[in-house]
Amino acid sequence: MIGTALSGVTFISVPGEVGAPSGNQFQYFQFVLGNAVGFIIICTVLLPLYYRMKLTSIYSYIEQRLGHYSYKTAASIFLLSRTLGSATRLYLVVIVLQRFIFDNYGIPFWLTVLISLALIWSYTFKGGLKTIIITDTLQTFFLVLSVFLTIYFICNSLNFSIPQAFETIKSSSYSKIFFLDDFLTNKFYFSKQFIGGIFVTIAMTGLDQDLMQKNLSMGTIKEAQKNMFTFTGVFVILNVFFLSVGALLYIFAAKNGIDIPLDHITGKPRTDLLFPEIALNNLGAIPAIIFMLGLTAATFATTDSALTALTTSFCVDFLGMDKAENLNAKNAVKKRHTVHIAFSILMFLVIIVINALNSSSVVSLIFTIASYTYGPLLGLYSFGLFVKSRGLHDKLVPIVCIISPFLCYLLSTFSKELLGGYVFSVELILVNGLITFIGLLFISKKTDAQTRF
Repeated sequence: MIGTALSGVTFISVPGEVGAPSGNQFQYFQFVLGNAVGFIIICTVLLPLYYRMKLTSIYSYIEQRLGHYSYKTAASIFLLSRTLGSATRLYLVVIVLQRFIFDNYGIPFWLTVLISLALIWSYTFKGGLKTIIITDTLQTFFLVLSVFLTIYFICNSLNFSIPQAFETIKSSSYSKIFFLDDFLTNKFYFSKQFIGGIFVTIAMTGLDQDLMQKNLSMGTIKEAQKNMFTFTGVFVILNVFFLSVGALLYIFAAKNGIDIPLDHITGKPRTDLLFPEIALNNLGAIPAIIFMLGLTAATFATTDSALTALTTSFCVDFLGMDKAENLNAKNAVKKRHTVHIAFSILMFLVIIVINALNSSSVVSLIFTIASYTYGPLLGLYSFGLFVKSRGLHDKLVPIVCIISPFLCYLLSTFSKELLGGYVFSVELILVNGLITFIGLLFISKKTDAQTRF
């Protein structure tokens, strides 16, 4: 779970944003604190629900509670969200590999993507979730090890002891955590980041087939909850170290006259590339190897489990392969392998498109995608859990879940004019879920007998 949740985005993009021209500093930790609260809500509310219902796909709850079309809509949202999110995470690693390694050999970008996906596909093709859990554990070890060793190598280069390093970070211009000025226009304002962190976590983890699949693989609810609480503590602590790496990178860059690398498309500074620039070109061979191990481990851990979860979700939610009549079908394995290959190809195409369009920080892109795609899932689950006396006109649910992100986009675009200067950040996901919830109320109907979960 640590390897899947952190990914190469946390490894590169989060440290890179610490010294961004927009003045991010440690504001991301406000979001992380919200994440921790979100994990606790998942642990105490959603996990007991999933275990009580013995779900293979967490979206089966929507089918039992709200209906067939609601279920297919929820599963479709997951497929869209996870494909876009995972492709974006892998894209970050590929551009690093391309820029700092494969460009030197004249290998085109599309081939680098293909090689990366082929490596991931090769060991997830037959192994399924069991293989993913084993390989993710190994990859997470390299990820965490590389973070601590990177801190060590930078400190050694700057002639800092570890206590001196953290004291320098604390007194630097990069360490501000809480932003409490200008609520309307400041995207980093504490409540925006904290509330956004809570609901992004509930949506991206608690309503995500990928991470929940790992918890549902455990035998009992107590084991799953213990896992989630432990994960929450480790997650928060590791993010402190990632942010510290970011501050050290900018201190190192300032001392050695290193500029933020420029984006090849826009020609503007791209903070995502500072960490690889320093690790691969300024710290020596061993730190460079450790950096690449950590980076590839982080992203492969995310992408391999995503491919497996996407395959499982499609096979269960759309092909019904968990049903008794399909479990022992002769072509079941062939179907699963075909779906696995299809999602690998789809991810390849999405990465090519992202490369053509994106030049921003990848971490901000991922949370933007989550705000628009996961919001309707929040609305669906909230309606199912809290509105017990009403059912839905099920066929209208897909329409509501399409309209809601569109309205959110309009609201976010014109928020300054409509809301007295207010600027949205990651809390937009809550607004998206609320619009979906209200839309579901409009298409709801009273029911005489309601199954309670």
